[in-house]
Amino acid sequence: MSASIDPILPLLITISLSIVFISLLLKKFKQPLVIAYIIAGLLIGPYGLGLLTDISTITHLGNIGVVLLLFFIGMEVNLKKLLSNWKVALIGTLFQICLSVFFVYLFSLWTNWELKRILFLGFAISLSSTAVVLKILEEYSELGSKTGQNVLSILLVQDIAIVPMLLILSFLGGEKISYTDIIIECIGAVIIILFVIWLIKKENIKLPFSATIKKDHDLQIFWALLLCFGFALITGLFGLSTALGAFIAGIVLGSAKETKWVIQNLHPFYILLVALFFLSVGMLLDLTFILENYVVISTLVVGVFLTNTLINAIILKVLKNSWKESFYGGALLSEIGEFSFVLSAVASSLGIISTFGYNLTISVIALTLLFSPLWIAMFRKILLIHTRKNEN
Repeated sequence: MSASIDPILPLLITISLSIVFISLLLKKFKQPLVIAYIIAGLLIGPYGLGLLTDISTITHLGNIGVVLLLFFIGMEVNLKKLLSNWKVALIGTLFQICLSVFFVYLFSLWTNWELKRILFLGFAISLSSTAVVLKILEEYSELGSKTGQNVLSILLVQDIAIVPMLLILSFLGGEKISYTDIIIECIGAVIIILFVIWLIKKENIKLPFSATIKKDHDLQIFWALLLCFGFALITGLFGLSTALGAFIAGIVLGSAKETKWVIQNLHPFYILLVALFFLSVGMLLDLTFILENYVVISTLVVGVFLTNTLINAIILKVLKNSWKESFYGGALLSEIGEFSFVLSAVASSLGIISTFGYNLTISVIALTLLFSPLWIAMFRKILLIHTRKNEN
């Protein structure tokens, strides 16, 4: 009998059971599902029970989940309202990166780090998690709020900032930079800007074959996936973030007033693949390494939360937000994002960080992603209590 059972079935049951059980437990403490996904990944991953060891496949599927997440967010966004935050997005992100690098530089005065290591750590710390933050804003129904729009605009610019960061690290690490690639990326950025301007002026657009697609449920699914991944592929070919392309595809659908059937048809895929992304994060947590270096790792995790919250809160306050909005926005942007995994891999391959440094960085990134919902919820609760006291 056992020979006729596909080995993937027990694994799927274990994953589903882990997520359901942990989610039900966390719901009693009013915690978001993101934490349940990460803990489930830790339990079944190579450093847990070892039921799932193929991290790369899960990571690739999870990255598709992040692409779909931005696709769905794009459908809900008011493009004009988002672009009105350009000062917050550009100035906020630039100052955030510069201040992060400056804080790492101050720390390096005691460690004598090289410039390339200082820049890598500053870049890695400055990037926040699009997946975590947008998922939490969705769960709290705060994506359309002023803070939600500010944070979203900053996250989108961060997705673009990863390109020059990788170029800088490659140059400092001794890798030859292709000027052709730089030109292609610049052309891609210009095309995106022009396309967004066209969308704003056009306001309402009509998709080809829309009348036929509305009558065919099966075709709707593949048409939506084609738009999402097609735009993602285009931006990817220009060396830009695939998630950014999916976000623009979502805006296109929103402009065409075609979001209802897309959400109905793709929402189950979206939930599954986003869950796989967070599972992949949990699978990266090596408990043995963390326990052996818990003093250093815990100090770095707390330091990251405090530093990023403070930096972003000050920047948002300078950009004319209230202290309440600024600190909440700072808390939302306090974790280290998924793109920092990419930076870490590049830094390791170029010899900017050692194997130990790579493992340490991965552990800190994963733990900030795990604990960020708790950190954000704490700030949210404190600010809500403060608001109620002022009202009374």
